[in-house]
Amino acid sequence: MAELWRSFLSHLECSACGLQHDADVLQTVCTACGKVLFARYDLAGIKRSLKPAELATRRWDMWRYWELLPVRDQANVVSLGEGLTPLVDVRKEAAEVLGMERGEVLLKDEGQNPTASFKARGLSAAVSRAHELGAQSIALPSAGNAGAAAAAYAAAAGVEAHVAMPRDVPELNRIEAEVYAADVMLVDGLINDAGRLIRELGARNGWFDVSTLKEPYRQEGKKTMGIELAEQGGWGAQCLPDVIVYPTGGGTGIVGMRKAFDELEALGWIGPRRPKMVVVQSTGCAPIVRAFDNGERFAEPWDNAQTIAAGLRVPVAIGDYLILDAVRDTGGTAIAVSEQAIQDAQLEMGRLAGVYAAPEAAATWAATRTLRRSGFLMGDERLVLFCTGMGLKYPAPITTR
Repeated sequence: MAELWRSFLSHLECSACGLQHDADVLQTVCTACGKVLFARYDLAGIKRSLKPAELATRRWDMWRYWELLPVRDQANVVSLGEGLTPLVDVRKEAAEVLGMERGEVLLKDEGQNPTASFKARGLSAAVSRAHELGAQSIALPSAGNAGAAAAAYAAAAGVEAHVAMPRDVPELNRIEAEVYAADVMLVDGLINDAGRLIRELGARNGWFDVSTLKEPYRQEGKKTMGIELAEQGGWGAQCLPDVIVYPTGGGTGIVGMRKAFDELEALGWIGPRRPKMVVVQSTGCAPIVRAFDNGERFAEPWDNAQTIAAGLRVPVAIGDYLILDAVRDTGGTAIAVSEQAIQDAQLEMGRLAGVYAAPEAAATWAATRTLRRSGFLMGDERLVLFCTGMGLKYPAPITTR
């Protein structure tokens, strides 16, 4: 018997001023204040119609959570098998190296997604919904992985993709986007410079902009990471980890997971306890960390951003206030790690955990050691580090023989 697909999407709501918007037309940001729009759902209706145990019998990708996702018609889902990534248990001896001798360290390995990064989740949701609402072409700036994912899902949907990337983006990201037949434009500068080009050309040519948090649905795909953590933990009041350590550029994952936890609590599937959310950035580009340290809710742009972790080289983020709220409201923190620490962590993760992590993911490993030394971590927590991508897509770290 076919499963009855139904999204309980009800409307869009501005995360800043609360203004409601129609969810069934293409939307970008709030028409009143220009801030981030959130998809809202009939949670009472979901609670009446679905029990979390029923999810175990469904399709094996993130779209198993279709009631909490925005696509109305299953035929419009553009999927390459994204989501349901493993939690890799780090052996005791490796955890002890990080100072977590009495705790548990788990790696959420997002490199096992299509296009080898967590960006597959957000772009699957965004492209699916844009396609459902009639978009014929999408566009976005990208530091690398998002552009490749957008190109892949656009190809699968049969729509055009236009991607602007910094000229020094990791080469495999550019090649990958071109293999998927995207229109790739290389820009002298950073992702914000690429964003300006996309806005200009998009307005001229009618491209729908799926930039980070500048449309409502990429965070809906990313929130499935939070739903999965709850399901992998067995649902209930204690299912979530104590701490989530997350590499942060545009911050869609932090924003999406926080939203997921709030929705799951409203459904009665988890309790009120939240993981402490830890933002990790590079010392070469750390606008969120600086704003956190200064007690500010909005982050000033970072000048001369430089880091080998391309996904962290985001000098300004539209969702800065949402990221900082999530960190502070959960008792988390924000930390920057050095470029050398990132490279060392890549090699240490390979040697001790058998994971070839992207530089962004390695930053979480480096941060954990520092957080333990500072006393933020006590060494007995259940910790999830997000490995947001596969290291094979980046220039190799320097090894010694």
